[in-house]
Amino acid sequence: MMILIAGPYRGGTNDDPKLIQKNLEKLEAVALPLFRKGHLPVIGKWLALPLMHLAGSKHIGDSVWDEIQYPVAHRLLEKCDAVLRLEGESKGADNDVRIAKERGLKIYYNLQDIPDEE
Repeated sequence: MMILIAGPYRGGTNDDPKLIQKNLEKLEAVALPLFRKGHLPVIGKWLALPLMHLAGSKHIGDSVWDEIQYPVAHRLLEKCDAVLRLEGESKGADNDVRIAKERGLKIYYNLQDIPDEE
């Protein structure tokens, strides 16, 4: 399965770059275990951040950020089979789960609940 990893990125950081980086590291920490279970993990930021840079985003929350950040995850959800929602307050991740449910995707809240691919 291709699984979108969703969780806090900006949430709870007050836009502090060090805290945002820690949140990204938490998202990335489950990517390798997911891969080793036989799945293809994806994080929207992996695609959005380079695009925002190329588009000239100057800071979090500017118009370029808004144009790209969440639409990337929404487009990814059109290709994904499931979402792994990590704990922590995140309006963006909650929205990803809402969209995924509307599309009938599987939602997981714990890495251990995701079956191994054979």
